[in-house]
Amino acid sequence: MIRDDILGSLPVRTALPALDRALDGHGCAVLCAPPGTGKTTLVPLALAGLLGGGPVRRVVVAEPRRIAARAAARRMAWLLGERVGGRIGFTVRGERAVSRETVVEVVTTGVLLQRLQRDQELAGVDVVILDECHERHLDADTVAAFLLDVRAALRPELRLVAASATTDAAGWARLLGDAPVVEARGVSHPVEVVWAPPVKPVRPPHGMRVDPVLLTHVASVVRRALAERDGDVLCFLPGVGEIARVAGQLGDTGAEVLQVHGRAPAAVQDAVLAGAADGRRVVLATAVAESSLTVPGVRIVVDAGLAREPRTDHARGLSALTTVRVSQAGAAQRAGRAGREAPGTVYRCWSEAEDTRLVRFPSPEIKVADLAAFALQAACWGDPDASGLALLDPPPAGALAAARSVLTAIGAVEGAAGADGGGRVTERGVRMARLGLHPRLARALLDGAGQVGTRRAAEVVALLSEEPPRSYGDDLAAAWRTVRRGGDAYAARWRQEARRLASASGGDAAGREPDATDDTVAGLVTALAFPERVARARAEGTFLMVSGTGGELADGSGLRGAPWLAVAVADRPATAAAARVRLAAVIDEGTARSAAGHLRTVGEEVRWEDGDVVAREAERLGAVELSVRALRSPRPGLVRAALLEGLRREGLGLLRWTRDTRGLRERLGFLHRELGGGWPDVSDAALLDNADGWLEPELSRARRRSDLERLDAGEALRRLLPWATGEASRLDELAPERIEVPSGSRVRVEYGGAQPVLAVKLQELFGLRETPRVAGVPVLVHLLSPAGRPAAVTADLASFWQDGYRAVRAELRGRYPRHPWPEDPSTAVATRRLNTRR
Repeated sequence: MIRDDILGSLPVRTALPALDRALDGHGCAVLCAPPGTGKTTLVPLALAGLLGGGPVRRVVVAEPRRIAARAAARRMAWLLGERVGGRIGFTVRGERAVSRETVVEVVTTGVLLQRLQRDQELAGVDVVILDECHERHLDADTVAAFLLDVRAALRPELRLVAASATTDAAGWARLLGDAPVVEARGVSHPVEVVWAPPVKPVRPPHGMRVDPVLLTHVASVVRRALAERDGDVLCFLPGVGEIARVAGQLGDTGAEVLQVHGRAPAAVQDAVLAGAADGRRVVLATAVAESSLTVPGVRIVVDAGLAREPRTDHARGLSALTTVRVSQAGAAQRAGRAGREAPGTVYRCWSEAEDTRLVRFPSPEIKVADLAAFALQAACWGDPDASGLALLDPPPAGALAAARSVLTAIGAVEGAAGADGGGRVTERGVRMARLGLHPRLARALLDGAGQVGTRRAAEVVALLSEEPPRSYGDDLAAAWRTVRRGGDAYAARWRQEARRLASASGGDAAGREPDATDDTVAGLVTALAFPERVARARAEGTFLMVSGTGGELADGSGLRGAPWLAVAVADRPATAAAARVRLAAVIDEGTARSAAGHLRTVGEEVRWEDGDVVAREAERLGAVELSVRALRSPRPGLVRAALLEGLRREGLGLLRWTRDTRGLRERLGFLHRELGGGWPDVSDAALLDNADGWLEPELSRARRRSDLERLDAGEALRRLLPWATGEASRLDELAPERIEVPSGSRVRVEYGGAQPVLAVKLQELFGLRETPRVAGVPVLVHLLSPAGRPAAVTADLASFWQDGYRAVRAELRGRYPRHPWPEDPSTAVATRRLNTRR
């Protein structure tokens, strides 16, 4: 029996006429409806004609998560008074409940992506609804782009609805060709905000790590909420591990504690969605409960303020989820869950001041995620560089180039996109795409099956596709043995996925090494999946991956003594020098060479190391050195580059500099600064950039540090003088090395400062009325006492004789009575001698 009373009460019902008009007139529409309004359940039933009043159409609803797809199908079937698998069905990876009678099918976006690659026309489908498109998952963005291609080229009658839980719909409307935006108003109850920041200092999250102090605080806030408010509690945490730790601190609250996440068993999910029969509940959930699920009975939300987003370090080949602060949009979605059915309260575990600093929206996955799977899908679609796809945000060029490089290395595409025929998907690539795996794992499955057998390769890849619980340890082979005999929910999912992969990869091949041990198999398959993460031991517990990233094992790990590892899971916090290895398998050098063979190089390495040129022939796997021997006659060009690197690192002081040579450099620097023109720039950066102009031919003849130390820098500098213009001959005129003063002495001018300096005894300047100049610039005169100590500094000698001299004379006359101290120094005779000698 159709539950008309519930269907009639859903707020989105008032928007259905406008949605029908939009689809009839445009073919596409953007539907904005808050969570709980019925957009995920009522709209598909109405568009399929299952509520009467219209023709029956086949509708496909795409959800971003498996848990949401199952829940939506069960809810719609319940509203119709039916069982799932009849007119309402669902398909997720590893599970399918559909029949010939199915009219509305709920799928994950990943399943729809695979279906489009097999059948671009989506034969028999009339309407596609992309639910929760505001979350900007990469699969959803890709599916939308493919569907727009299908509408433009093959099926203009195919109807497309982008359903969003927020009102930020302008971008989707533009993407869908200025499609109409239809809004449904939810029944919004007021939600009181309680700011509940931790009292103790909390370290910010990094990688997957969350400070236990924060989790303890979240548990205390849940207790506080249970004491202060009525109703069930929905608590948002970033991941499964954090949910388990908080659950362990709530055992004595008297409430039923439920854990909801993508890995939760279907029975737990059903219990959460069914509501409580009696007593209170605390539902600990990941972001899956922000908009994909409506949990009945919730009046209180406790928000830890954290979320998980993918991040990729393309240079190091590391991809992982990382913990970030929730966005303002995400926090608003979470808070709204407290007011779905009645007035509620949200406890935010941060301060009101912090709230203003949160980013507005989460990062679109296409901007931050590993794009290898996206690039393979685009290549299979016939658009290798994705330039023709209608996307809300274009993929970053660097990330897409890195992804295509991976695909080329594993044989999924031909050459580089943009070249003649380059970037086109290979038959192997098509096969990889249809496995429903990341391309790296698909490569490991296909190539591993040929070596160790299909079943065992599939079992290891199933382990790699969903990271085992931390309790399984960091040894992949040991985790494999544990999961084989395990009876937990993870083990059940693993068995199902291993069977699926074995079937999808095409049979039960025995492989070339059917008798290989579990450790050998686990290591080989992992190395095939992540060749850049093959790592060699440097010291106990520390390793160097071929990507150049350091890795560290936890204290007490059984892998610490391994000579080689294939790293399956690692994350590298932004402030850490090395990545933390969380899951790996032991391998030997032969496996490392085989799996990462495309990264092997043999060549001359001439570099500046430990203060001199080192020349050797090295065999490497990426950054890992396998063997080395000394080179007696390295190529001159490599030696020259190494010497220049030494000069950059240690400075031009490696050359031979005399006092006169340093003075010449300072004079040239002064003329360049004051006159410009052809006078050379002799700064370190300029001299290193212009090594050809002044260090040749001596630099090309040099072989080691000692040769540089013999190189006369002064002779080399003179090559930079403007000989061609004739200005070089004016060097001594414009910037003389010495100036003759009235006493007859020739005094050196120092050009190293901002202004040339002439340091001379005061008595030697008697009679000189004007300050000496060089290149039109007055020198800074340092007037010295008879003992050579500074007495005064002036750039205006005439002013000094008139005003400053009297004070200096009064101070020094008694100290140096044998030296002349005339009352009028401007007319006195300069001297180097004492009064008696005169």
